[in-house]
Amino acid sequence: MKSNFDKNPGIRITDIPIWAGWDSIISELKKPVSQLGKESFILVVETYTGVFPGEIAASLGSLKSSLFINSENLFKNSDIIREITCPYIKDDRIFGYMTSLEMKDFLDGEKVNEARGRINEMDHGLILILGPGASLIPEDFDLLVYVDMARWEIQNRMKAGRGHGLGVDDSREDFMSQYKRGYFVDWRVCDRLKQCSYKWMDYVLDTNTEGYPRMIRGKDLLYALEQTAARPFSVVPYFDPGPWGGQWMKEVCGLDKGKENYAWCFNCVPEENSLKFLIGDEEFETPSINLVFTQSEKLLGKDVEERFGKEFPIRFDFLDTMGGGNLSLQVHPTTRYIRETFGMDYTQDESYYLLDAGEDATVYLGLRDPARPEEMIRALKDANQGGPEFPAEEYVNIWPAKKHDHFLIPAGTVHCSGKNSMVLEISSTPYIFTFKMWDWNRMGIDGKPRPINIDHAEKVINWERTTEFISRELVNRVEKIAEGDGWKEEKTGLHELEFIETRRHWFSKPVHHKTEGSVNVLNLVEGREAVVSSPSGAFDPFIVHYAETFIIPEAVKEYIISPFGPSAGKEIATIKAKVRG
Repeated sequence: MKSNFDKNPGIRITDIPIWAGWDSIISELKKPVSQLGKESFILVVETYTGVFPGEIAASLGSLKSSLFINSENLFKNSDIIREITCPYIKDDRIFGYMTSLEMKDFLDGEKVNEARGRINEMDHGLILILGPGASLIPEDFDLLVYVDMARWEIQNRMKAGRGHGLGVDDSREDFMSQYKRGYFVDWRVCDRLKQCSYKWMDYVLDTNTEGYPRMIRGKDLLYALEQTAARPFSVVPYFDPGPWGGQWMKEVCGLDKGKENYAWCFNCVPEENSLKFLIGDEEFETPSINLVFTQSEKLLGKDVEERFGKEFPIRFDFLDTMGGGNLSLQVHPTTRYIRETFGMDYTQDESYYLLDAGEDATVYLGLRDPARPEEMIRALKDANQGGPEFPAEEYVNIWPAKKHDHFLIPAGTVHCSGKNSMVLEISSTPYIFTFKMWDWNRMGIDGKPRPINIDHAEKVINWERTTEFISRELVNRVEKIAEGDGWKEEKTGLHELEFIETRRHWFSKPVHHKTEGSVNVLNLVEGREAVVSSPSGAFDPFIVHYAETFIIPEAVKEYIISPFGPSAGKEIATIKAKVRG
């Protein structure tokens, strides 16, 4: 059957203007600049890291500035920046520590003062200041254009050797090093400045498509985000290959069959995903974290916002091993360990929901009785240093897995998905904190060994998570909650140690939902199509397809999901996650 999975979901926003292409954008920016008269006019173009400043500078050249300042020329020496960021970058190949630095810490005070002196001497003409931290250079400015970028595009540029760290040129470093600097330092620094800048943005520029930017007014971005927080929506998913990747998503999600495999789909990780606004005939892409920053209470709910701040705590993604291999054997840190070691406030508790499974599908989960800590760690270290392969089946439980099974994985539990499984991973958001212990003696897709983190793992493994506990507490803990005419609601997890709760609904007739004080994240796990509607008509009907993840902001309060189109009258199912009250 032909895929109906929407790989490019958009949110229709009406009655706002958009400027597409450099000619249109320059024409719009010339309007306020043309009113110069004899006085100077300060145009600030603040850029997120990852943006190509050369493209922007060349395109803005037609504005004919009297004074041009590249903010990166006012940064401290790159050696100094590497020194001040060293405590956060650390020498670990993957992990650093969440920085407390701000953009002003990257700027050289003497250089900034000298630049301000040149600005103050200008009594006429256009002064153009471009780059990260540009808005901090002048004492005041007349117009602010903010150039934003989705993190997935930043990562693509890193992989292509076209990335650029904040104040350092790391483009020749391997992708993991660039990503680590971005994750632990650069993105945090840029986000802190961005959150202070929303109210000053006159225009916002989307340069995700090189050579074809789009621009909207800053107030219209805030309007679009406010509209999004009042309706169901989906972020733009992205897909990536992996050494264990499978073939399922090619068919179901309509992906390029010429690719060797697809391992991951990130379809609800707002830090990494983006939103697309459909404005007239154009698309405007913005990082979905902007929605969290500006609409956190409406999106998350008051209590959830107070608990997590401006962070989206629920993550959905796909792990495809159908026709592929086992994931790496792994464990996630405890809350205490992740806070003390990496500066994160909460950890990655998670679960595996089986969207599909082959006849031989399995999940590795928990330790076999009796746990043998010293022996297991020694065997892991020996195997990773070229000794005998690690006999996972001697130390770890291997559970048969079938479609719609749900395996719960609180932090500290040894686990991985086996081959021929299609996993919907439902978890809390700190998604890079996976300590790999055994990777089945294979190389990464770059041909290099994947990082192994036994030194971290042995400090967080809960050695009491053995067979009897796993069987009783973590495998298919399904409990019927309620039922009615044409529907049934089940509680499927997560474990009481985890802050996320999941509910599965089987239904052939409309089901009434309430957000209950928390953002709801759902996936259509059975059935070809469903429609989400408002009982009061507060938002337009929202159609979802099989395997699509969608978000219901807490501000929606009530919504109805019904079988739709080819699924009308048939039994279908959703899985819903929310933060426990």
